[in-house]
Amino acid sequence: MLHSRAVKIMAAKNPRLMTVLEAPLYERLKKAAEAEGVSLSSKARDLLREAMDLEEEAHWAAEGEARLDSFRRRKALRHSEVWE
Repeated sequence: MLHSRAVKIMAAKNPRLMTVLEAPLYERLKKAAEAEGVSLSSKARDLLREAMDLEEEAHWAAEGEARLDSFRRRKALRHSEVWE
């Protein structure tokens, strides 16, 4: 006889991510989390956020450099020409 039981699954407040780490990377993450007294998932989240912030900064730095390289003062508009 088969029995079926309804299981209520609570939705997580935040989206979840599952990933696979190589053993050495896992051990580094574990040591870092322990040193800070935080969970593995909190440390992984913080490191991921930091990496994405650095990636975004690098993108906008490259964009800024490209704009500086293409800037020609003789073609630039004066303040009064822009804000008339």
